[in-house]
Amino acid sequence: MVKRVIYLMLILLGVAAEAKSTIYVAKEMRPLYDRDLFLYELLDLSLKAAEYPVDIQHVKVHPHQQRTLLALSKGEVDLHWSMSSPAREKLAIAVKFPLFDGLIGKRALLVHRAQLTRFEAVQSKAGLAKLVAVQGHDWPDTKILAANGLKVRPIVNYQAMFDLVNNQKADYFPRSVVEVDSELAAQSATELVKLPGVYLSYPAHFYFFVNKQKPQLAAKLAQGLKRMKDNGQYEQLLARYFDLSFLTTAQPIYLDNPFFHTD
Repeated sequence: MVKRVIYLMLILLGVAAEAKSTIYVAKEMRPLYDRDLFLYELLDLSLKAAEYPVDIQHVKVHPHQQRTLLALSKGEVDLHWSMSSPAREKLAIAVKFPLFDGLIGKRALLVHRAQLTRFEAVQSKAGLAKLVAVQGHDWPDTKILAANGLKVRPIVNYQAMFDLVNNQKADYFPRSVVEVDSELAAQSATELVKLPGVYLSYPAHFYFFVNKQKPQLAAKLAQGLKRMKDNGQYEQLLARYFDLSFLTTAQPIYLDNPFFHTD
């Protein structure tokens, strides 16, 4: 009888092990910042909140947002995260939970220290329109800035954007408040600073994107994120990772986002 019970337990354990699926999460080949670490922890906690055990395997991808979304659409990876746009939501399942609570659209301006006096007069969109920003060539933000009449120089290389501002060959580099502090800390260029007086503000969401062949994963993520929001765990995690006091002292310059929709 004891042997039979042990045998049944081993069978059940084997079934449970087989039931635990593997998901392949894109991991960009670049240094990881607080923003990334927050998302990895949020992913883990949301799946646990949904009681959906999985084995997470990381797949290294090029730090090129559109290329990674295409990899999702082809089934090469199961999950990644990205700022949303109508075009991106056609490539994969967007889990409609704003991962940074809209903070991805609150953009501090990285400038060269020598240009701080020049930026003191910039208090509006009209003032910014005289200057040149840099943004990733495939980022939704690039189109948003251009749609607002701002001069923006699309750049392929991530580090090159910091270098252009540091070498005063571009005027400013907008970075989300959930990105800017850890990125600045990682830069060896001590002349790069966060403009203290103003920041850009436009509606934007950052979502988990899931391979269309994994609708159950998308549903479980949505369920777990909602549970974390309802029990306060999400806000606690956000506060642990990011200092948002900058938003209480700087003034917003509001931009329209013609590509934003909430449905």
